[in-house]
Amino acid sequence: MTNLTGRMDDKERLEELRRDVPEKVAATDTLEELADLEAAAVGKQSVVAAARRSLGSIDPEKRREYGRFINEVASEISAAIDTRRASLEAAAEAAQLEQDRVDVTLPGRRPRRGSHHLVQEVMDEIVDIFISLGYTVATGPEAETEYYNFTALNFPHAHPTRLDTDTFYLDYGDVPEGVLLRTHTSPMQARYMEQNDPPVYVVVPGRCCRRDQTDPTHTPVFHQVEGLAVDENITFGDLKGTLAHFAREFFGPDTKVKFLPHFFPFTEPSAEMHASCFACAGRGCRICSHTGWIEMLGCGMVHPAVFEHVGYDPEAVTGFAFGMGADRFAMVRHGITDLRHFWENDLRVLGQFR
Repeated sequence: MTNLTGRMDDKERLEELRRDVPEKVAATDTLEELADLEAAAVGKQSVVAAARRSLGSIDPEKRREYGRFINEVASEISAAIDTRRASLEAAAEAAQLEQDRVDVTLPGRRPRRGSHHLVQEVMDEIVDIFISLGYTVATGPEAETEYYNFTALNFPHAHPTRLDTDTFYLDYGDVPEGVLLRTHTSPMQARYMEQNDPPVYVVVPGRCCRRDQTDPTHTPVFHQVEGLAVDENITFGDLKGTLAHFAREFFGPDTKVKFLPHFFPFTEPSAEMHASCFACAGRGCRICSHTGWIEMLGCGMVHPAVFEHVGYDPEAVTGFAFGMGADRFAMVRHGITDLRHFWENDLRVLGQFR
């Protein structure tokens, strides 16, 4: 601003500042321009600063009046600059707010929701059906002792499932019996009855492990829901009625069931329960392998030897037990042909059943 620093004496230049600067301040469009103008008008190298430095050389009688004049000019200029700065800041803030404005009437961005794994959903549904019948949910350790996994459930010592070719044994130090990854949730039958007097109505969902080769219908890790009912005068008819009700609740009210003889060490008599195919109503289709029936679970009346192991009197109580694979139920319910889809890290598989 050369026009602010001419060769006139300081007072004339101050008068020129007082006259010209307000117009120049009003003409600034940005805070940066205003800052430059402020530095030139009242900064360290300005006419105002030079006039103040010259006060020492002025006649003392005129110094006070001249100093007052300098302050008046500086105050007027600073006031004009402050007013303009406030206006520019308000305009800049308004522009920023307009740029950042959000239309609150638009739908918000919803985060993607997760969901339970399909097998977990099926286990929860199975458990809910039995809770509605008055059953209690129990859980047990996945690392189990050989006693609870086999012996207490009446498995003979020569049973092939005790071999390490069928079962995952753990190196658990110097213990008198083997420790293993449980092969079923049935050990909780013995554990629960040891800690609770009859009557007992309990379901046990959980993860199990066996030395199975991975294929479309087998994996070394699977999920099971075990059930146990112990009371006075429980019969096989109670077993059939309970499981038939479960099948209708899970697959639909028109589902029919049949029981085929089978063998399990911890039940006698034992059976497999089959249900009419929910997809074809028993006519035969791909889901039921064209038989019209779907194998659902194993079941039977609790063996008296199991009661003796846990301290129950087999002459006073009877009971039934059943076990079903949640993974298989999920496959059947949703028409999934390969069990391995559940464990592959492909969200598209799970996303289909959200």
